[in-house]
Amino acid sequence: MKIRSITYFCNPGWPLDRKKLQAAGMFLTEAKVEFEAAGYEVQTTRLATIPFPLLLGADKLHETPRLAAEISQLLPEIGVEYAALGPALPGIPDSYLVLPNAIAVSKNVFFSGMMADTKHGISMAAVKACAEVIVRVAPLDPNGFANLNFAALANVLPGTPFFPASYHDGSEPAFALAMEAADAAVSAFGNAGTVDEGRNALIAALEENAQKLVKVADLLKYKYMIKFGGIDFSLAPFPEESCSLGAAFERMGIPKVGLHGSLAAAAILTESIERARFPRAGFSGLMMPVLEDAVLAKRAAEGILTVKDLLLYSAVCGTGIDTVPLAGNVTSGQIAALLLDISVLALRLDKPLTARLMPVPGKQIGDPTSFDFGYFANSRVMPLVAVPLSKALGGKETFMVHGRHSKE
Repeated sequence: MKIRSITYFCNPGWPLDRKKLQAAGMFLTEAKVEFEAAGYEVQTTRLATIPFPLLLGADKLHETPRLAAEISQLLPEIGVEYAALGPALPGIPDSYLVLPNAIAVSKNVFFSGMMADTKHGISMAAVKACAEVIVRVAPLDPNGFANLNFAALANVLPGTPFFPASYHDGSEPAFALAMEAADAAVSAFGNAGTVDEGRNALIAALEENAQKLVKVADLLKYKYMIKFGGIDFSLAPFPEESCSLGAAFERMGIPKVGLHGSLAAAAILTESIERARFPRAGFSGLMMPVLEDAVLAKRAAEGILTVKDLLLYSAVCGTGIDTVPLAGNVTSGQIAALLLDISVLALRLDKPLTARLMPVPGKQIGDPTSFDFGYFANSRVMPLVAVPLSKALGGKETFMVHGRHSKE
């Protein structure tokens, strides 16, 4: 088990308050040392701000690329690898329009776009705007890699330590941990003869690690007088079979993830996380990014695992649909149809979901991908079975979808 990120949340102001950013860097540098001393590899340290439309103000949205460029240049100086500047907001429609240019000038800065929340409902204008961002960002890199830095969000709250969904609520600074823990699921079910045996082993592993992590976090919290936001045990994978959620599914008895039975496996793994006792942050569910998981990438390439499967599993577990390679000629209308499904699912089940989709310029359905990135396992371009919406669902209205147990 590794720490994918120690994420520091703050409001750096605009113009940027360098003292606040330097304080963030100092904290993250010491935090990395302390967690490594406790036996954990820390892969990255990250910074997340309040949503950029609020940071800049609606009248200064045109400065978003400049903000991104300045943050990007400052990160190496303060010893931090990545920053997330939060989501474009439905209440500030122009905030979506500036994202492609901002992403173009800053490879180490991430953004997102909010589509839906339980207070305002689903904004079809925001759904379509996020789809447009994905299509416009794709050509910035020959492999469509620039979309790694953007996610469409539905019902995602502040304080999530996993990028690109991270953003701050504007209160005092805080920090949280994003874990790479899929190996715990692989190990727990590797020799388990029953569901309960594997589930109990996974719960025990999560709780044992949580105790160690919280001990270090508490020391940092009191030393710096900073809020500890918790741990996101989303069982994030790495593109090796030993740290693959797909492998965990198959260790549970699914011949190949994507076949029937996979939904049950997803639910069992997620419920195990829910049963474990630890201070929670973010999603704390299953993270099933196709290109970040060796087995998921393989099954997608074989055509066994589909986009519809990933959406189905999101209903009982996960964080949504992540790092999915799509054809370069996919349209914003097709993407918007998928994003609407994700938004409705998030509100109906009252859970956070995201979509990080990666159209690959020049690639067609079934073509192999050729990403050269240590955190990716190559696959094939996946089909998106969708056409643009019309009639009642084709407009730009905002409407509410209540949860199943809502009294309204």
